[in-house]
Amino acid sequence: MKNKSNLFAHLKSDFASGLVVFLVALPLCLGIAMASGAPLFSGIIAGVVGGIVVGYFSSSSLSVSGPAAGLTAIVLTAITDLGAFDVFLTAVFIAGLIQLILGFAKAGSISNYFPTNVIEGMLAGIGIIIILKQLPHAFGYDKDFEGDQAFLQNDGGNTFTALFDIFNYLQLGAIVITLISMSILIAWDKVPFLKRMKLIPGALIAVVLGVVLNEIFMISGSKLAIGNEHLVSLPIPSTFQEFKSIIVTPNFAAVTNTKVWIVAFTIAIVASIETLLSIEAADRMDVQKRYTDTNIELKAQGIGNVVSSLLGGLPLTSVIVRTSANSNSGAKSKMSTIIHGFLLLVSVLAIPFVLNKIPLATLAAVLILVGYKLAKPSIFIHFWNKGKYQFIPFIATLLAVVFLDLLKGVALGIFISIIFILKGNLKRAYNFRKENYESGDVIHIDLAQEVSFLNKAAIKQTLNDIPEKSKVIIDAKDTVYIAHDILDLIHEFKTIKAVDKKIKVKLKGFKDAYELENSDDSNNHVTFEHYYDAAKRVMVKKPIGDEIDF
Repeated sequence: MKNKSNLFAHLKSDFASGLVVFLVALPLCLGIAMASGAPLFSGIIAGVVGGIVVGYFSSSSLSVSGPAAGLTAIVLTAITDLGAFDVFLTAVFIAGLIQLILGFAKAGSISNYFPTNVIEGMLAGIGIIIILKQLPHAFGYDKDFEGDQAFLQNDGGNTFTALFDIFNYLQLGAIVITLISMSILIAWDKVPFLKRMKLIPGALIAVVLGVVLNEIFMISGSKLAIGNEHLVSLPIPSTFQEFKSIIVTPNFAAVTNTKVWIVAFTIAIVASIETLLSIEAADRMDVQKRYTDTNIELKAQGIGNVVSSLLGGLPLTSVIVRTSANSNSGAKSKMSTIIHGFLLLVSVLAIPFVLNKIPLATLAAVLILVGYKLAKPSIFIHFWNKGKYQFIPFIATLLAVVFLDLLKGVALGIFISIIFILKGNLKRAYNFRKENYESGDVIHIDLAQEVSFLNKAAIKQTLNDIPEKSKVIIDAKDTVYIAHDILDLIHEFKTIKAVDKKIKVKLKGFKDAYELENSDDSNNHVTFEHYYDAAKRVMVKKPIGDEIDF
C-alpha cells in the first residue's frame, strides 16, 4: 500500500483534529455497540482498529473508519440469528476477506459513477440528521442512543417526536453547558486570536470546561448538576479477569454454517458501499482536492475487519460523521485518523473514569456544528441555481437519507439522475431544424455524437411526421457512434418511405473508415448503401464525410 510517507509532516494540525475526532468517536462507538446488541467494548475495539489499522493502510487523507450506524440493524439481527457473538465474529472475519478480494478485483472503481449532486445531497442529509439527533442531547434528553441515524426509533417514536419530547425532559444544566460549548466553538472559528491557536482545538476547551462546570455544579449541590445518565458511560473493568474477558475471538468452528456466510456477504457488500460513499464524500471535502484510490481503501477495510473480528470488535466502515468532524477540524493527512485511534486505545485503558465525566451536551454542541457545516444554506442555493436536473436529485437524495437511510437515499438519487440522463439523451440525440413544417421545406436533422437504440422512437416519429415532397438533410458529421437500429431506421426511410412520399433525402457524414480504406474511388466517395452494408458487418466507429446531393 502507498502513501505511507510524510505521516508526521502536519503533526500539529493533525493532532488537534485527531483529538476532536476522538471526542466525537468515543460516545458513537459506545452507542452503536449498545444499539447492535453487542458488548460495549466491541465498539471501542472497532474504533481503535478503524483509526490505527485502517488509517495506516488506507490511502485517504481524511477518511475515518469505525463502527457504523448503518450496520446496527444488520449486526443486531445477525447476532440474534447466529445465537452467539463469537459466531458473529466469524462472519465479520469472512466479510473482511471478501472486501480484500473486492479490492484486488478493483471493485472500488464503482465509486466513479456516483454523481456529485447525489454525494452532496447525501452529505447534507447526514448533516440534517446529525442536527436533529443531537438537539435532544443538547437539552438533556438522552433516551436515544448516540450514533443513531434512523428516522424510526426503537421506542416506537421517530426523529420528530423526539424533538417534541425534549420539552418534557429539559435539563437546565445541559442547556447551560450546550450554550457555553457552542459559544466557545463558534468563537474558536471566528475570533482571529483564537483561530491561531491551532494546536488546541476548540472542542477540547469546550469539553474540559463542560466537565469543570458540571463538577462545580455537583460540588455546590446546584440544580444544574448533570446526572450520570447524561454523561459518557464507558464500562470500567475492575479486575484483570474482567479486562481479559473483553477480548472475544471468532468461533471458526462455525465456518460451515450457511447463515454465517450469508451474514458475511451482507456485511461485506453493505460496508463496502458505505465506505465508497464516504470516501467519495471525503474527497469532496478535501480542500487540497486529493483523490483516494478506492481499491486500496477496500483492501484497507478488509484488513481492518479481519483484525477487528480477531480482537472481538464490531464490523467497521469509513464513517461520514467522523470524517466530517476530521475535515472540519483542519486535518491535513491520515495521521489525524491514526492519532484518534491511539487516543481511544490509551484513554479507555488509562483514564476511563475521566471520560465518564464528559457531558453528552458538550459533544452534542460539537456535532451540531459539524452537521451545520454539512448542510449549510449556501449548498441548497448552489444546487438550486444549477437548475432542476441538478437540484431534484440533490434534494431527493437528502430527503430519502433523512427519512429512509443512507443507501436508499443514494440509490434514489442515482435512479433520478439516470432518468434525467436518459431523458436528456432522448432529447439531444438529434437537433431538428426547419423554417416551416410544410410540403417542400428543407428540414435539417443533425445527429449528436452518440445515437443509441434509446433514441429510436423519437427519431422514428420525427421521420414519420415529415410531410410529402420535403427535402431532408440528415447530418452525421459529428457522430462518433450510431446504433445499428438507427441505421436500419434511416435506411428504411431513405429507400422506402421517402420514395413513397416523394421526399428527397441528403445524408451527410455517413462514410465508414473501413469502406474508405478499401474504396477504389479516387474521390473516396462512398454511398450510404455502401456505408450501411459495411456498418452491418462491423461496429460503427466514426461516420465521416458527405454522401449525395438532392
